Amino acid sequence: MTNDRTQHQSTEEEQQARELSLKTTRPPVDVPGYDAQRLLGRGAYGEVWVGVDQNTGRQVAIKFFAHRSGVDWTLLSREVEKLVYLSADRYVVQLLDVGWDAEPPYYIMEYIENGSLEDLIRQQGPLPVGEAADIFAEVAIGLMHAHGKGVLHCDLKPANILLDQDNKPRLADFGQSRLSHEQSPSLGTLFYMAPEQADLTAMPDAQWDVYALGAILFCMLTGTPPYRSEAHVKGIEAAHDLETRLARYQSAIVTAPIPNEHRRIPRIDRALIEIIDRCLAVSPERRFPNVQAVIDALNARDLAKVRRPLMFLGFVGPLLLFVVMALFGLRGYDDAISESEEFITLRARESNDFAAKFAASSIEGEIRRYFRVARSEAEQPELHELWATISQSDIVQQLNRPTASAEEVELLRHTFSDDPGRQQLYDYLRRRIDSYLQRLQEEPSELKLASIFVVDKTGRMLAGAYDDPTTVNLSAGWNYSYRTYFHGGPADLSEDHRDWQDRGSRDVKPITETHFSAAFQSTTTGIWKVAVSTPIFKDNDPKAEVLGVLAMTVNLGDFAYLRTNYHPDRFAVLIDGRLGPNYGVLLQHPLFDQLAATRTGEASHFRIDKSQLLQIQSDITYRYRDPVAEADGGQDFRGDWIPATEWVQLPDGPEDMQQMIVLVQERYTKAIEPVHNLGSKLKREGIWALVGVIAVVLVLWYVVVRVLSEPRLMTRRGPTANGNSPPTPVQNLSTLPSPRKRS
Repeated sequence: MTNDRTQHQSTEEEQQARELSLKTTRPPVDVPGYDAQRLLGRGAYGEVWVGVDQNTGRQVAIKFFAHRSGVDWTLLSREVEKLVYLSADRYVVQLLDVGWDAEPPYYIMEYIENGSLEDLIRQQGPLPVGEAADIFAEVAIGLMHAHGKGVLHCDLKPANILLDQDNKPRLADFGQSRLSHEQSPSLGTLFYMAPEQADLTAMPDAQWDVYALGAILFCMLTGTPPYRSEAHVKGIEAAHDLETRLARYQSAIVTAPIPNEHRRIPRIDRALIEIIDRCLAVSPERRFPNVQAVIDALNARDLAKVRRPLMFLGFVGPLLLFVVMALFGLRGYDDAISESEEFITLRARESNDFAAKFAASSIEGEIRRYFRVARSEAEQPELHELWATISQSDIVQQLNRPTASAEEVELLRHTFSDDPGRQQLYDYLRRRIDSYLQRLQEEPSELKLASIFVVDKTGRMLAGAYDDPTTVNLSAGWNYSYRTYFHGGPADLSEDHRDWQDRGSRDVKPITETHFSAAFQSTTTGIWKVAVSTPIFKDNDPKAEVLGVLAMTVNLGDFAYLRTNYHPDRFAVLIDGRLGPNYGVLLQHPLFDQLAATRTGEASHFRIDKSQLLQIQSDITYRYRDPVAEADGGQDFRGDWIPATEWVQLPDGPEDMQQMIVLVQERYTKAIEPVHNLGSKLKREGIWALVGVIAVVLVLWYVVVRVLSEPRLMTRRGPTANGNSPPTPVQNLSTLPSPRKRS
């Protein structure tokens, strides 16, 4: 910094400066009314002393020019002239007095306490971005005021910017300044001087000060002016004359890489970088045209800085609002869906409980009707007449001999199937079952019989008719005393049914009351059934001898409720709770009707734990898994179901005995489907609403950005001294073209 000297048009002035440097203890001349106390500094044309006004005690700065004979007298008059122009401007060091006739001449200025900007940079090093930008803005305003009054500084540098007690900058040293209409060249200081200014034929231009402004800001941020290096300084100083020095200076700037040290300053913003770059543009065409343009750029930067948090808030605020709304919306949506699903599940469970009770009641009523019909059929006079004939026949007596072998029984069975008496009994039973089938066609809720048959008191099958007339009765003559419908027990007496059937009479007592049997597999059709059986009493007297048993079988899926209330997503199944102490056997399920193998051997494989049944009853939120789901063809029954159970109280069982169970199951996903459909609709509506809001916000953002980017919204920095907005310098200045060297 200490080597930054204003370039001269002759070397004689440098000689005068060296001579003046020998006089350091006293000022060149006593100034009337002022006491010069200490030397402040020296320049090319003289020295500056700090003095005190003898009348007021105010400190002042006294600038002495070198010997009158060695100094161009116009230097003093030129600087005084410029200071008079700017006498009312707070951005310029004020002129207090002039000694025209003294030897050497002098003038007195106000004393600025904090020294120069050069001193500040030397003491502190590079300044923070904010402080440097503030000083730069103040200097630009002061320079704009000077340009507005037709004064071009032409030698702007940190040493010529003084800082007052508030650290506000003041422009000083207008010795090289020019009025806008002057056409004499003016040289500034190396590395602060625009390249086109380094020409002895150049005409003063406002862009010279623009370049110097950028160089000052660059120096404040980096600690050194742009382009300055030891190589450049040595090359320039090695020149023997001024013109060569200026030419080398121009060449150094034009050929050197664009300075970029300022770009690496922490926290510097792009707008300030661009301002520096445009101020330091080597080509005047790319440089700011005047100081007002620099101030406009600063105003735009300040406005952008003010807008930035608002723009950030304006952009991010709605996004955050969207996120918060989305989070609360999703949370509310999930809670609402969860609560709705729970509510729907409870309602579905209540509905299924009611359906299970209704189904159990319906099946109980239907079983009672079977009981009544069975008793009625057992008391028919025609049946008793036919019974008396066939039961006393020789062939039946032979079949019932305890000593009859299996081979004898087999031969007798073939003979018995053609017996006329047995055929008459079959025809009677055929007519009876046809009458029930006819009623069923007229009214679907009527009883549906799978078969009706009679056995004697030993369990020997006498005759039977089926709902399908084409079914051949192959069971005539076999012994069925092991069946639950005969003896009334909870299960069959033997699993080896063929051995039992082929042998003769067994010592098994027939039922004495109407009975609802356990499920069994028909030996004729292979279909799992239940039978409602009732004893046939002699003379229809319950206290008389039991002649045999009449049984009506019902396919497990043929109860009226199960036939008329089936839906793939909601149906009822039957469970027999009597077949095992810890489990129930699934007697009827829609899958059984879909199996190709007529359910042979299937039902016994599907069991439900009693603990699971108890959990269904006690836990209303329990999700039931259908045991048939893992069977072949059972994939349609996979997933969760909402279950409800109800015990079917059989007419022949004690009230506290758990016998048959009806289970109504509803597909969980189907039950809550309305909730999911509503949720999907709400999602779609929410997404469209969000898209609409985003679209509106984007449009508003676009409008705001366009409006805020309008130039007319840019404010101008500070008013002029008289309170009015400063005029644009190009309105008062006629920038003169000057010859410029180009690379």
